[in-house]
Amino acid sequence: MCTGKCSRFVGLSLIPLSLVCMVANALLLVPQGKTNWTNVSNLSLQVWLMAGFVGGGLMVLCPGISAVRAGGKGCCGVGCCGNRCRMLRSIFSSAFGVLGAIYCLAVSGAGLRIGPNCLMNGHWEYHFKDTEGSYLLNRTLWDLCVEPPGVVSWNVTLFSLLVAASCLEVVLCGIQLVNATLGVFCGDCRKKEGTPQ
Repeated sequence: MCTGKCSRFVGLSLIPLSLVCMVANALLLVPQGKTNWTNVSNLSLQVWLMAGFVGGGLMVLCPGISAVRAGGKGCCGVGCCGNRCRMLRSIFSSAFGVLGAIYCLAVSGAGLRIGPNCLMNGHWEYHFKDTEGSYLLNRTLWDLCVEPPGVVSWNVTLFSLLVAASCLEVVLCGIQLVNATLGVFCGDCRKKEGTPQ
């Protein structure tokens, strides 16, 4: 596969993944779709760190767009030099994307391990913090959180989605780092229009 075609494939895969992360983080802010608990004292710190919006979202959206542009025939010059310029820009963008995806992965993983901030036994706390993630296997504990209702399943679902998406983003940004480096040094194998095959 040519470096240009690979860049377009990676970029077109990163863009929807970054949008999924942004939507998942937005949904974490409104447990069960209600804004009653959307304040600093009722939501987990991992939700307020905006890892899905900033890390897995915006910091990966930019490399996705850069990879699509590196794989196309954009306005950054023509011929070999223009393509290498776009590939060089994609290297830096992809490194930025790897950092964002790792941030999203770390915060989302911590959110899964610690559990949500919820009302149980009359006080708000991270009640599952000491279980070191074992609460994930014991669904009977999930119903002990009174408010927000269903917050444990809400957080587990969305943080798991963020973990999966950010893992894919790390892999795809890493692939684009290698691909763009090859594109800078070796050029693109696609034939120019008008040249004999």
